[in-house]
Amino acid sequence: MKLKTLLTAATAAAVLSAGAAAAEQVKIGIAAEPYPPFASPDSSGNWVGWEIEVINAVCAAADLDCVITPVAWDGIIPSLTGQQIDAIMASMSITEERLKTIDFSDAYYNTPAVIVADKSMDIEPTAESLAGKIIGIQASTIHQAYAQEYFKDSELKVYQTQDEANQDLFAGRIDATQADSIAMADFVNSDNGSCCEIKGAVEDDPAILGRGVGAGVRKGETELLEALNKGIAAILADGTHEKITEGYFTTSIY
Repeated sequence: MKLKTLLTAATAAAVLSAGAAAAEQVKIGIAAEPYPPFASPDSSGNWVGWEIEVINAVCAAADLDCVITPVAWDGIIPSLTGQQIDAIMASMSITEERLKTIDFSDAYYNTPAVIVADKSMDIEPTAESLAGKIIGIQASTIHQAYAQEYFKDSELKVYQTQDEANQDLFAGRIDATQADSIAMADFVNSDNGSCCEIKGAVEDDPAILGRGVGAGVRKGETELLEALNKGIAAILADGTHEKITEGYFTTSIY
């Protein structure tokens, strides 16, 4: 009788333990700095945007209990490897350099890098055209790495956020900026960005610009990686990704 009681208690404990594990929250790290239309806080402090909706959809499809966790961009990978967060979904491109430190899911979007400048300036997205110009770039991004490699005859001004670079472009303190095409389309269509226009996409270099944007996870976290890939595949297959995108953009970003 005692043995049966012990076995019943052990079974119950195992079920409770399994339930707790299944309900464990997954902390999804996003950049604490606003990056509209991908992610930014609303007037109530809630994070909204295309990428936030994609995160929620991926987590739902993968049956993950996710919580959005803002982290300073320049410390987001150390926050992942240091276990303050469990995954990164912050418009982070899949690059060979980052793959040395973390693993990535399949891509959930892929857009070109572009040069933006004042409408009055005759600028093309080439090293020759940008020689001698001041280019604003966000720190610790693929755009900084690309500009350092290809725009060596330009003066590079590094900012902690893309919004700061955009503000200086609007104010005329820099000549141009390089960033993601979708984010910059949102900027040039705003009041602050009405001064400027997209001058074109820079020449692609997958080794620097990456193979699209994926979710970053710690090395060896195969279970979480597989779950995120399952969620990404599901929302691409059932039209959820397309439906979310149509609410923000006029063109596909995958």
